[in-house]
Order: sequence, then structure tokens, then C-alpha cells
Amino acid sequence: MRPETLVRDHTIYACVMGSRAFGLATDGSDTDRRGVFLAPTPLFWRFDKPPTHVDGPLEEQFSWELERFCELALRANPNILECLHSPLVEYVDDTGRELLALREAFLSRQALETFTRYALGQRKKLEADVRSHGAPRWKHAMHLLRLLTSARDLLRTGRLTIDVGDRREALLEVKRGEVTWPEVESRMNRLAREAEEACRHSPLPAEPDRRRVEDFLIGVRRASALQPGPYDEGVQGVVDGRGIGQR
Repeated sequence: MRPETLVRDHTIYACVMGSRAFGLATDGSDTDRRGVFLAPTPLFWRFDKPPTHVDGPLEEQFSWELERFCELALRANPNILECLHSPLVEYVDDTGRELLALREAFLSRQALETFTRYALGQRKKLEADVRSHGAPRWKHAMHLLRLLTSARDLLRTGRLTIDVGDRREALLEVKRGEVTWPEVESRMNRLAREAEEACRHSPLPAEPDRRRVEDFLIGVRRASALQPGPYDEGVQGVVDGRGIGQR
């Protein structure tokens, strides 16, 4: 099965991310689309497994296979968790609604490590730009401040909020280069300290609910295995128990 077919025919959840989801879009902003597809279970019985992710087929579109998506979400991957909480949902089916109902199961205090580790990597790139060019990439600086704020608020409240709300103008000032780099650094340092403090008193559990997510995935795989489809001759016989031990 072609990768684009998996996205076209087996997507369970699709949303818009990036500046449009964050409430930071301006004229000319791209529309970043993200999604989750469920590869039919019989495809995993072959030597050639279905892809864990697909780039496209539309511009600025990227999708993950459900299992890979859940693995990354359980690790508190910032991009994945934000995808689960996008306010701009373009498509969701029954399985996608089950996935969205699990959003709390993925959240834990591990977010402090993953969000701040990602932020540190991005900050090093910005600092390299300052050393080389005298200024950072201001758009990236804006999004780094947004990410640090999101992490702090998640740890404080136990809820992940995507839209920046009334912080929009202050962040756009950074994007336009109207805030000095030392001031941006000061804000980053303050947010990092506040996130660490929030983690010590966070309502989030120490670990995500891996068992609950795994039960969901097993159920989805089992249901998919029982669905008829043009994946392989004799698949239904194997599922029903016919033909086992005949080779």
C-alpha cells in the first residue's frame, strides 16, 4: 500500500498546527497540517512493514502511524503533545475520538525534561546565530518563548493550552525584532526557572498512563485485523483460526 494511500484512506485524526494553531499567524503564514493514520493490521504481518510516518502528500503535511504517534506522546514529545491539543481539528473519526479522549493519559511531569531539552537545543542555535550574525532568527526566538511558556503552564495547571491568547502581541514583537536579545534571554531564563518550580508542585503524575494507552492500541489493532480488506489472501482465515498449522 502506497504511503499516500495510508494518509488518504486511513487517517483517524488531522489538525492544523504551527502559527495558525498558536494564534500567531500573520499574512503569509503557512498552513502546517499534521495527522495520525491507522495502518491496517494485516500490513504488519508482511516482511515489509508500513511506514511509521508519511511526509505529504499535501505541502506542509506530515502524518504518523498511530503506534509511533503514541510512543512519542508517551515520551512527552512537545510536537506530538501539541498536535493532540490543537484547537484546529480538520478531521476525526471514531478511533480518532478515542485517541483524543486519552490526552490526559499522555501527560506527566516528564514534560519538564522533554520541553526544556528541546528548548535548550533551539536556544543554542539562536546563540550561534547571534555570534555569527549579531542577531538570532527572531521567528524562532518567538516560538521558543511560546514553548517555554506552554511548558510552564502545563506543569502548573496540568492542562496543555496551544493558543497563546493575550500573549500574542508580546510574542509578535519578538518576531519583528522589537525586543533586544538580552531581554529575550532574560525571559527565557525566567520561564525555565518558573517551569522547574511548577514541576515541584505539579498536579501531573510522575509518569504517563502507559497501560491505558497500550490497551487502546491493542483494541484498535484487533478491530482492524477483523475488518475485511484487500491486503492478503487468506488473512481472514488466519484471524478466524482456519489454516493455522497447515504450513
